[in-house]
Formats: sequence, C-alpha cells, structure tokens
Amino acid sequence: MGIEMVSTDKRAAAAQDGRAVEPAPAGTTAKRQIPSFLVIGVLSTLFYLGLYVVARMVVNPQAANLIALAVSAVANTAANRRFTFGITGSEGALRHQLQGAVAFVIGLGLSSGVLALLDHVAPHASKVVEVGGLIVANGLATVVRFLLMKVWVFKD
Repeated sequence: MGIEMVSTDKRAAAAQDGRAVEPAPAGTTAKRQIPSFLVIGVLSTLFYLGLYVVARMVVNPQAANLIALAVSAVANTAANRRFTFGITGSEGALRHQLQGAVAFVIGLGLSSGVLALLDHVAPHASKVVEVGGLIVANGLATVVRFLLMKVWVFKD
C-alpha cells in the first residue's frame, strides 16, 4: 500500500504523463524552498509567540509553550507542505503531520529546556526574557525542522 504524493511541480507532472523529464538545475529546488520556508517560519514564529503570550496569561510557561507550539506546528507543517514543497491534495497529509510531529518534539524539547533553564537561573525573569529565550530556541528548532522536512518528511 504505497502512498503517492501529489505535486504541482511540472517535472513531476511530465513524468506521470510519460513525457521526457529534464532534471532541475542543481540547487534550483533549494533556492525556491528556502525563501518560502523562511517566510512561513517567520509567520509561524509570530503566530507561536502570540499564542504563547495569550496562553501565558492563564497558565504556567511550560503549559503555554506546549499549547502554542502544538497549534503552530500543525499549521507550519501544512503551510510548508503546500508552499515550500509543493504538495497538494489530502493524500499523505496525515503521514506528513505525524512525521512533522518529530520536529515538534525536538522544538518542544528545546523551548521547554530554555524555559526550565530560565526558571532555574532567573526564577523571576520577565515575560519579555521568556519570549527572548523562546525566540532563540525556535531559531534552533527551525534549522532542524527544515532539515527534517527536506530529507525525510517531504523528500524529493
């Protein structure tokens, strides 16, 4: 039972129709994917931080982080699936979300670690300091997320 990924890529469409396919010039895919990934990453980070700040008004930092990261990770994976990697349709979407959950767990580990470290070294740190730490952790998680998506989740 193979899961077929549907692509908007013209080369993939040509291959499916039996037409000759010329390989993409080296680096073209990455040159297209990285800007898209960065835009989605910035928007996802802003969404995540907004959710975190709102959730932080009613729950502790770790719970706010979990809530904000879980919601934004699903949206991030869906957006990258469509816009960065050009995969449309619902086929494979659940599998991609489950694979994206690995990146979520890594991001959760990094951000939770930053919050735990802050709680240990500066127990009365302001929310601004918390958010600053989360931005750093999110940056590291973003690099890992792109690599996982590129080589495993949405591999060419």
